[in-house]
Amino acid sequence: MGKSTLFNRLTKTKQAIVNEESGTTRDRQYGLSEWEGKEFSVIDTGGWVDNSGDVFEQEIKKQVQIAIEESDIILFVVDVVTGLTDLDMAVGKILRGEKNRPVILVANKADTNMLGYNAVEFYSLGLGDPVVLSAINGAGTGDFMDLLVSKFNPDKDTSEELEEIPRFAVVGRPNAGKSSIINAFVGEERTIVTAIPGTTRDSIYTRYNKFGFDFYLVDTAGIRKKGKVNEDLEYYSVIRSIRAIENSDVCILMVDATRGIESQDMNIFSLIQKNRKGLVVCVNKWDLIEEKETNTIKDFEKTIRERFAPFVDFPIIFTSALTKQRIFKVIETAKEVYETRKFHISTNKLNEFFLPLIENYPPPSSKGKYIKIKYVTQLQGPMAPTFIFFANLPQYIKEPYKRFLENKIRSVWKFTGTPIQIFIRQK
Repeated sequence: MGKSTLFNRLTKTKQAIVNEESGTTRDRQYGLSEWEGKEFSVIDTGGWVDNSGDVFEQEIKKQVQIAIEESDIILFVVDVVTGLTDLDMAVGKILRGEKNRPVILVANKADTNMLGYNAVEFYSLGLGDPVVLSAINGAGTGDFMDLLVSKFNPDKDTSEELEEIPRFAVVGRPNAGKSSIINAFVGEERTIVTAIPGTTRDSIYTRYNKFGFDFYLVDTAGIRKKGKVNEDLEYYSVIRSIRAIENSDVCILMVDATRGIESQDMNIFSLIQKNRKGLVVCVNKWDLIEEKETNTIKDFEKTIRERFAPFVDFPIIFTSALTKQRIFKVIETAKEVYETRKFHISTNKLNEFFLPLIENYPPPSSKGKYIKIKYVTQLQGPMAPTFIFFANLPQYIKEPYKRFLENKIRSVWKFTGTPIQIFIRQK
């Protein structure tokens, strides 16, 4: 179908493996896309393989229902080279009954104009006009993206006004202890907890206001009732994490101490970074680790930071939701990260620090051109601290030098747990 190729084009990455053989995508990929100033999450689902012994009609139906249940817009990708298949018709039959979310029929692999004419047979699916494009060479993707963002609901986030207090999301892979730590936070004194219907279709904000803390806990697992779908646990967990990440200020990423860092932890960490949210890593089930020597903690911390590099400036807390060991430290740290995200450095202080430093360590010259940074300031407003460096030739300043500038900021001012954005602009 070319779903992975389309995913890579939408997210401007090469994250999803692309292969001529159908069914290459077994693990789902999750990414962030942007068009005309609007950001949205994209999920590359595992494909269905025709005539495969391990794929049955009921399994197909379950997967489609999960996608329908948890998405805002459904992209049904078909292949103009292969043409209409029995699987397309089976999925199309399910999607024709969908009344709550838009379905966009994407006729992919129209790499030439002649191939585009093959899309006419997909009208028989009864899903409206197919959008004809080529994910591999980009033909038609601009019109497709215009159509996609036009389907967004502009009133989606205005149904409920929430107080200006921190929003913390507990995210992580299945069985990492999300439900346990949420229950440990909330405890049994339910009278002090108020469940508030969220500003989006399926988010729940739980108000926590005891022991001097006041914040919204953005629901992932453990609070909201499970959907009607007999869910694929890993898929459902990550979908819920995406929702929670998008609606939070700080994410508490739960890692299972008994299993270490796994691929899904990396996926969720990547989503936190792409959404520019604050981060606290919580290593749960520490009570199950025997021989808790100092070196054990240091080695575990080192491994986590190496896996999450180049972003390494975030707090790591070793906890046990079962014994409630250090769970209030998690809340305290999340609150500190939230406050850090709002920290603003005056323009005078930034220039006093950076201009002499840049004079001594200027950006490497490129193509014989001398690059000079003349001024730096921090933007007011964005939740992620954002710094603008004005230079004569901004196009020649590469990522390694931006990381150098970021590291220098972090070495002087405390931005632990929050991403920093560095932009180079023309002066």
